[in-house]
Amino acid sequence: MPNKVVAVDYNDAKIKVLDKMEAHLKPILHRAFSVFLYNGNKVLLQKRAKNKYHSGGLIANTCCSHPQSNENIIANAKQRLIEELDIHVESLSEIGTFIYYNKFNDNLYEYEYDHILVGEFNGSYNLNLEEVSWLGWVEIDDIKRDIVENPNKYAVWFVTAFDIFLKFFYNK
Repeated sequence: MPNKVVAVDYNDAKIKVLDKMEAHLKPILHRAFSVFLYNGNKVLLQKRAKNKYHSGGLIANTCCSHPQSNENIIANAKQRLIEELDIHVESLSEIGTFIYYNKFNDNLYEYEYDHILVGEFNGSYNLNLEEVSWLGWVEIDDIKRDIVENPNKYAVWFVTAFDIFLKFFYNK
């Protein structure tokens, strides 16, 4: 599991590499990625493991993490899919980015320059239960409805990332 992150400016230019927890305790803007795998009108969503240092037990996109300093974001996302879910994908595409900030408590923040990646997938998976407690295919319309009815079930970045995914999905 990555323990370093890449601090960036508002144009996603690398500033330096630092410890992941330092970036989340300060807060320092750093690079991240969020992967959405889809098949037809369904998206593969995960429930984060309860023991995660933030957002444990919340629903999020298929996979998310922080690319390492010398790695291509897409290559790192493919590796992270294998580590968390034993998912092997041929291709991922970047469809957008956004910056978000969230204060979880007095000592923990998310301040990320998030790259949204998508790919089609119809294979098998095997959960790493230290990372993910549930994974399942959910209809896009059901997700849209549930976000409105139960917003507190979702990780803070998910709604914005899902919005970017929807724009891609409806225009592909």
